[in-house]
Amino acid sequence: MQFGDIIGQEEVKTHLIQTVLESRVSHAQLFLGPESCGSLPLALAYAQYISCSNRNSEDSCGECSSCRKYSKLIHPDLHFSYPFFAKNKEETAVTFINEWREAFLSNPYLNLDEWRNQLDAENKQANINIAECHQIIHKLSFKPFEAEYKVMIMWLPEYLDKEGNTLLKIIEEPAYKTLFLLVAQSNEQILNTILSRTQLVKVPKLKNTDIKHFLLNRYQLDDAKAERIAYLSDGSVQAALSLLSDEVNDNFELFSEWLRMCFSNKGLQIIEFVETIAKYGRENQKNFIKYSIKLLRENMMLVSGASTLVHLPSAEFEFISNVSKNINLTNAEALVKELEKAHYHIERNANSKILFLDVSLQFVKILKFNSLPIGTQHILN
Repeated sequence: MQFGDIIGQEEVKTHLIQTVLESRVSHAQLFLGPESCGSLPLALAYAQYISCSNRNSEDSCGECSSCRKYSKLIHPDLHFSYPFFAKNKEETAVTFINEWREAFLSNPYLNLDEWRNQLDAENKQANINIAECHQIIHKLSFKPFEAEYKVMIMWLPEYLDKEGNTLLKIIEEPAYKTLFLLVAQSNEQILNTILSRTQLVKVPKLKNTDIKHFLLNRYQLDDAKAERIAYLSDGSVQAALSLLSDEVNDNFELFSEWLRMCFSNKGLQIIEFVETIAKYGRENQKNFIKYSIKLLRENMMLVSGASTLVHLPSAEFEFISNVSKNINLTNAEALVKELEKAHYHIERNANSKILFLDVSLQFVKILKFNSLPIGTQHILN
């Protein structure tokens, strides 16, 4: 993985390169950023740059022996740790290394759900167990084999429980030329004892323009579709890829029709909608709900008078402009809460027919009977 392969994040790349060129490489660093913003590929590109035997002022060479091994994730001085779904207490990340390599090389921006699907783990609890902590200590107790540094990249240290305290000594006082890179999404969920021993590298959410250019260049989408997906992805490459592969490619039409039928309390149409959405599959349903939540939050900004903060494709903007005239802030917030609960239950394999029927009835209650002004039948016309 080279810096040039990574979407956007130019300021972070420049900072990381400078730490190497100026010999300011901290032995323990925390790459902290939102889901699928590039923190993980940045950590790997950084490690590859440090280990490259022919690096320049902008990137690793991509051709030396070290770079070739890094590109396949098989360098003997490169180690990974990540949450997994152990069947027994003795399993460690090494048990799943082949699946990890396949998943990462296929999509460096993967999230935990994508990793879960790779392992067919369904709803099992992910964690980094005590056996893995002991394995990390064992791996890092040796000197580098080929490169200048031995590197451990730990993805999602939030899944370390109190057993993570086992790693404190090796993080604070690592073996010679050992680099510990933690890649996290929430510093609040990381053990404070670990957090205090790392140097922070903040990775911001990707810009919509960066994701749009990625989609245009990689998938040759038309400009309007790339812009819409980039907007809905909210800075997450994984979300953009999910939307791109989504069989339900017109969430806008589906959501607008759903809101119309709920506002008009059209029972038969609601039942037809429930039958339709139930066939979409869990991931498509989750994407639909996330899309709906995003539009309703944009509506809340319009209602609050923050129209300058709303940046939507023209069709969506016209839609929520009409909606904002008839749905007050309290009702919009109530709708979002119902959708958030639905998303939670879908992740836990709730019956989709029962779930979407219940959400639809709650929508009817909020929209039709909960203190909306009279004469709002034109809501979405």
